[in-house]
Amino acid sequence: MKKIICLGAGSLATCLVTFAFLFLTGSAFSREMATGDLEKKLKEGCTLADLISYAFKTNPSVKAARESWKGVMERYRVETGLPDPEIGFTAYPKPLMATYEVMISQMIPFPGKLSQAGEVVKAEIEMARLEYEKTLRDLVVGIRESYHELFYIKNAQRVVGLHQDLLEHLRKVGETAYAQERATFFDVVKAQSQLAQLQYDALLLAELAQTEKAQLNALLNRAPGAEIKIEDGETLLPLLYNLEEIYELARNYQEEIRLAEAQINKARAKVGLAKYEYLPMFRLGFSYARGNPDMVPEEFRDAVGVQFGLSLPIWLNKNWGRVEEARAEERKAQALKMSQLNETRAMIRNVYFRLKNSERLISLYQNQLLPQATQAMEIAETWFREKQGSFTDFIETQSVFYNFQLALARAKADYGRYLAQLERLVGRSLTRRGEKPSAKEKP
Repeated sequence: MKKIICLGAGSLATCLVTFAFLFLTGSAFSREMATGDLEKKLKEGCTLADLISYAFKTNPSVKAARESWKGVMERYRVETGLPDPEIGFTAYPKPLMATYEVMISQMIPFPGKLSQAGEVVKAEIEMARLEYEKTLRDLVVGIRESYHELFYIKNAQRVVGLHQDLLEHLRKVGETAYAQERATFFDVVKAQSQLAQLQYDALLLAELAQTEKAQLNALLNRAPGAEIKIEDGETLLPLLYNLEEIYELARNYQEEIRLAEAQINKARAKVGLAKYEYLPMFRLGFSYARGNPDMVPEEFRDAVGVQFGLSLPIWLNKNWGRVEEARAEERKAQALKMSQLNETRAMIRNVYFRLKNSERLISLYQNQLLPQATQAMEIAETWFREKQGSFTDFIETQSVFYNFQLALARAKADYGRYLAQLERLVGRSLTRRGEKPSAKEKP
């Protein structure tokens, strides 16, 4: 039996739509179904949507990304606000014309500078939002992988159980045939060894199920040994886009590429902000001085003054360095976007090949090899009963049928895994068609 563990099939769109619904109606959902109700469903029998709902409410990575997004949004008020005003107080202990003086002043950036600083923060807000979406996407894919892997293990355990019963029957038949000199001792030993292998497979699958449940529980923020009981898996859905269309979808919708674009926008906003360093900042102030009653006539003891000043950005070399630093960040962001595009295309091509290969294997096993193996097993059994074939042939055909069943389950799991990976690279569902994608659309 193969020991590589993969996931089953399904549509990423279903998961992402579920998440969007939960995000928009989170408070209402909380009232309808508390975490305790979901916990009960996880133990009694849960669907993929139940797991995603539970993870959305409990996963710490989602909470961290959400709070990070909120924190960046609050920064907008900080960056677009005026600097704190300054107040000063001067007392004159020695006899002078004034006994004390109070001054208050406010620095005012050049008109447009605060708005430009806000543009930088807006780009950071967009990046934080995309990071949040990416966290949700990765969580959905991780849950799908574990969910469908558990469903694969469940199917494999069912196949192992059926063949254990069959081999136990064949072992008894072989022992009877050996007593009647219709089978050799080697035939009996072979049946017994295959039965022992099935027992090992059953033990291995049980251990793998616990390991996969621990992985899924980690995504759900539960104890590693917490019970999870899954219901039937999703139906395999066909891929509706060709390779070139998938490239275009990824360019428009993949979160990493959109993050790179947001980074470019941020760098451009920083270039505009750096240019304001060539422009002065203004200072407006107000002062009040109290005259010394021993030295100043009463009508001149209250002195009020208005102040005006401005900074002198005369160090052009320093300011030029700020602008060039921002431009270098923009060029870096553009290069990183191109690198991400190239890497994404290469990964898409690799996963696309594996997906199509799994699709071919499903068709091969389901439509040709398994029916042929079933027919061969029936023929071998008939020949053995009619004393025209050997017991070894009967055992071999049963073994081939068993391996083909597991191979089909493996191919279906691989198809689901690669479909999830491909949809992760694209950022959209690939099992349903919508309108022609546009770079300006929001997913």
